[in-house]
Amino acid sequence: MGFLIILGLIGLVLVYGIYLYNDLVKKKTLVGEGWSGIDTQLKRRANLIPNLVETVKGYAAHEKQTLEEVTNLRTKSVGATGVAEQAQIQGELTAALGRLFAVAEAYPDLKANENFMGLQSDLSEVEDQIQLSRRYYNGTVRDMNIAVESFPSNIVSGMFNFVKAEFFEIEDPKAREVPQVSFDS
Repeated sequence: MGFLIILGLIGLVLVYGIYLYNDLVKKKTLVGEGWSGIDTQLKRRANLIPNLVETVKGYAAHEKQTLEEVTNLRTKSVGATGVAEQAQIQGELTAALGRLFAVAEAYPDLKANENFMGLQSDLSEVEDQIQLSRRYYNGTVRDMNIAVESFPSNIVSGMFNFVKAEFFEIEDPKAREVPQVSFDS
């Protein structure tokens, strides 16, 4: 009788260990899915940038430094490998695009250009999708990290080398600031 109880307890521990392992696999897969969503939106953004730069270039050719900065950061973005590197470059690229749009404000003909307005609208839509993807990804990372560090799943995660994932965060404090809007004419 005592042997059956011990065997039953071992069986329960084994079943619970399998459950924890499968839960960690699920969370790891969701983190990968979340990153894939961010990656897709960043590629869409990267594909819009050359058209935007070319459109602005026709109107503001002397704004060469800003245009080159956006182009260089776009190239870096496409080649970035890790979450932290991608987050840093995306923060810089967002700031550079903000400067590019500020340049556009000085050119009424450019602001009225249908192509520019369409690209600006598309880019705004992609930025919204990036934010949604980032929130989803960071939520899955949070769940994964909690599971990796919490008892008893930390025992299973340690046995099978599950590791904490990196959050996709804005590193540049300037990029976190809320823009100031002025309605002065």
